[in-house]
Amino acid sequence: MALTDLLALVRDEPSLLGVRGRSSAVLAVPAPAQPFVLAGLVATTQRKPYLLATPTGADAERLSHDLAAFLGPERVEFFPAWETLPFERVSPGVETMGRRLRVLHRLSHPDSTPPLDVVVAPIRSLLQR
Repeated sequence: MALTDLLALVRDEPSLLGVRGRSSAVLAVPAPAQPFVLAGLVATTQRKPYLLATPTGADAERLSHDLAAFLGPERVEFFPAWETLPFERVSPGVETMGRRLRVLHRLSHPDSTPPLDVVVAPIRSLLQR
C-alpha cells in the first residue's frame, strides 16, 4: 500500500464533506495531520490548483514535501520568496528565479501534463513582485 492509497480513507470523512464546495470554511486540523487532510481534500475535489499560504519559507518547504509524498512530486510546487530585498544591490539566486518561473509557467499553462494541483508559498513570496 502506497501513501496515495490512503487518500481514499478521507473521501467520506464528515468534516471534509462539509468543507468541499464551499467558498469559505474553517477546518481545524492538528499540525501532524495537515498534509494528509490537505492531500485528501485536493484529491477528492475538482477545484485546482490550490494555493496554500504558510507563515514561513521553512513551513512551506516542509508542507510541499509532505504533500508530494501523498499526491506525487509532479503535482505539488513550492513557490519560494526572493532572498533579497528590493533596495539591496544583490541579485537573487538563480535557483530561486528558476523555481518561481517554473511555477508561474505551470500556472499560466493549466493544460500541461502533469497538471499542477497545489502551490505552497510563504506569505512573503505572495507579497513580493
